Amino acid sequence: MLRNMFKKTYTKIDTKYKPQSDSGQEPVIPEGLWRKCNKCGQPIYVEDVKNNYYVCPKCSGYFRVHAYRRIEMLLDEGSFEEWNKEMPFSNPLDFPGYEKKVLAAREKSRLNEAVVTGKGTINGNPAVVGVCDARFIMSSMGRVVGEKITEAVERATRERLPVILFACSGGARMQEGIVSLMQMAKTSAALKRHHEGGQLFISVLTDPTTGGVTASFALLGDIIIAEPGALIGFAGPRVIEQTIGQKLPEGFQRAEFLLKHGFVDKIVERRDQKKMLGQLLYMHRSRQMEPGAGPVYVRRTAGVEVDKPSKSGKAGGKTPWDTVLLSRRSDRPVATDYINAMFDEFIELHGDRYYKDDGAIVGGIAMFHGMPVTVIGQQKGKNTKDNLKRNFGMPSPEGYRKALRLMKQAEAFGRPVVCFVDTPGAFCGLEAEERGQGEAIARNLFEMSDLKVPILSVVIGEGGSGGALAMAVADEVWMLENSIYSILSPEGFASILYKDSKKAPEAAKVMKVTAEDLLKLGLIERIVPEAEPASAESLNHLTQHMDKAMTEFFHKYLAMSRKELTEHRYQRFRRM
Repeated sequence: MLRNMFKKTYTKIDTKYKPQSDSGQEPVIPEGLWRKCNKCGQPIYVEDVKNNYYVCPKCSGYFRVHAYRRIEMLLDEGSFEEWNKEMPFSNPLDFPGYEKKVLAAREKSRLNEAVVTGKGTINGNPAVVGVCDARFIMSSMGRVVGEKITEAVERATRERLPVILFACSGGARMQEGIVSLMQMAKTSAALKRHHEGGQLFISVLTDPTTGGVTASFALLGDIIIAEPGALIGFAGPRVIEQTIGQKLPEGFQRAEFLLKHGFVDKIVERRDQKKMLGQLLYMHRSRQMEPGAGPVYVRRTAGVEVDKPSKSGKAGGKTPWDTVLLSRRSDRPVATDYINAMFDEFIELHGDRYYKDDGAIVGGIAMFHGMPVTVIGQQKGKNTKDNLKRNFGMPSPEGYRKALRLMKQAEAFGRPVVCFVDTPGAFCGLEAEERGQGEAIARNLFEMSDLKVPILSVVIGEGGSGGALAMAVADEVWMLENSIYSILSPEGFASILYKDSKKAPEAAKVMKVTAEDLLKLGLIERIVPEAEPASAESLNHLTQHMDKAMTEFFHKYLAMSRKELTEHRYQRFRRM
């Protein structure tokens, strides 16, 4: 079995790599235990590779895994129930030699077709699973593959189970022509019904995922995970190079390339996949928060009161400009500090699915005292290098599109949304305008106004202009005591109206940018007091206040029906 498993992946090791005994004579080694890695050329012990999840222990190169072995690695022992193990062969185009090719693939792989489907559990969480196997005609998708995947998805929809598909494919099966092409539409249509039924689909991309599989079910996941270094693309590298007559850059179409460009949520090492998938399944299983279903239980934090501004906010002569400066302090906690302090099991998800992953927006799924929530934050850096990565907290269009994608995902699964607002404003560079900055912000305002789950937005630092509002169309907006929220920066306001940016302190006063000003104007619902200006040292005290207030928020808004919720949000802004 081991010899068959590594037949394609390894070539036999040369004698110069064989270990020698102390006597200098060659030891007797059972045949098949040592192989040479075809990626790094180093000698590797077969059992070490198997124990390392079929990853080379020398170069960390990933080898393709047979379908049943992947199922064995990921699913709980004895839990897998295979579906449609046998399906009749068809040759819709009467393609010469096709039947012989399929028979040879069956003999080689001991599979009926290129995908194995069924039901099982991962860390106790049930799911429908489909795993492609590259040994079978490069796991190309013909009628039988499309049928097995479609039937598995349809059954999952009926049984209200999540679906996990492990893609590995050379694309559509050429021998079936247009019939193969139709499987792209068929599998996609089944997944659309699954989505409309409120059920989860996780897509796991392995090496390679190309052609018609990429352009159908593989990239339709609610959550898309990729293995490190996996080749993922529509047209293959050779086709692209021949078409454009240029050499492709290093790493092009690899998983890391797709993460950077916003098309996958996470790259997960094989050894971590069972834990990650189990966690995601649990988060979607623990309870889907349907508005109107009644309050959900979350633990209250006793003995903490909110809405009492600190003494520093009253006496002592603190001016609005002082507050502006405090909101911008470099040691002020950023969005991820609040996420990590207030929520458990945060899984960050990446990308807008269109262009790239914007570091100025972080977001994902987390647990709030046992309840799944979607959390999104505008993220500033803590040093120069980090600020460059985060673009100083100024989101690009793809950042807002990522935020909206996560909000719509939250709506599909009934999760409340919590946004942390902290930006000097949306990025106003040339490339942002080219990619539709105004449209991206407008789209967020449009969609958030009618999002059918509770939304809470908390301004934790700067709330600058439409760039902040794009994450603050919420049922309630809170502000930390030393945060600001304004139409633009005081410096910009002073430059426009006073023709002198040095008059920013005066502008801050007339603009009414402080939490106290905005509470009096009825534009926010709550002030989170800062006994001391927010910092790493005071973060625990701040989050205690927010924890209790957030619990009350969820009890109030999760008790509303979808219609009541959206009407309340509409009227909130209608009164302004």
